[in-house]
Parts: sequence; structure tokens; C-alpha cells
Amino acid sequence: MTCFNQLIRPYRPTDESAVVAIWYRSGRAAYTFLPAWQTFSLPQAQHVFQPDIATRCALWVALDEERVVAFMALKQHYIDRLYVDPCDQRQGWGSSLIDHAKSLHPQGLELHTHQANYSARAFYEKHGFIAVGFGTSPPPESAPDVLYRWGQKSSAQIIDPLG
Repeated sequence: MTCFNQLIRPYRPTDESAVVAIWYRSGRAAYTFLPAWQTFSLPQAQHVFQPDIATRCALWVALDEERVVAFMALKQHYIDRLYVDPCDQRQGWGSSLIDHAKSLHPQGLELHTHQANYSARAFYEKHGFIAVGFGTSPPPESAPDVLYRWGQKSSAQIIDPLG
């Protein structure tokens, strides 16, 4: 299914409550295998968002008309987060954000996702990302994860996105 009223634009501070709610709802739906996510509350998400995501990443939102339906957080060429509201998934929003990231960083992109997040893994692989490493995510999750690369960086040295 394709979205005909898609717009990708930079995040604005007025988007915060919608973006945090999408992050929270999507995480709860996707991460049923992560106890830390199942006990994570919306107030905790609001508390973490500004210092840990908004101030450290370039944020982009996907809009259907005026409604925020998805967001992506980039640390240069590293996709730190990409979430689509569960009620808006499988309509092209995630693909639009990936295409936008590719246009911003045609030299290549990297990201991590959890090994048990099979739908995300299939999504990224469908978009040309290649699994290049397996490890463990940082606390509080400390769960098996996978590093994906797309583009010319797919054969480059592993870069620590937090460093």
C-alpha cells in the first residue's frame, strides 16, 4: 500500500509528544521479547527522549496530512531509530524514511536491530541492508542484536555509533 499524502520533514519541538508516543507504542508492539520494553512506561519514554535522542540525533518525521505517523533519528550515517506507529505500518512510511536516509547518505548507512525482531530484519534486508555483525545491545536491554549496512560502507570498518 502506498501513502499519497506523504511528507518527510525535519523534526520540530512541537512534534515531541507525537514522536514519543509513536516510539513508545511501536516499541511495546515490536519488543514483546524484551522485558525492559514491557515495563517501560510512557512517562519514562518522555523523560528519556529529549536528552538521549532529540539532542543527540538529527530527527525526521513522516506526516500523513498534518499527523506524525513515523520518525527516524540519524547520527550522521547511523540510523539510531526508525519507528512507525503500529496503526500506520505496512503503508510505505518506513520505506519513505529509509529512502530519505539513503538520499542524505548515499555513501552508506548503518543500523542495529535486535536479532529477534524478525519483521525489522526482513524490512531492512528488503531495502538492501546486509547483516555484517552480531553482538549484544547495551543495557538495559542487553539482548542479541545485529549490525546492518547498506551501500559503500557495507564493506568498511565497523564504526561505533556511540563513540
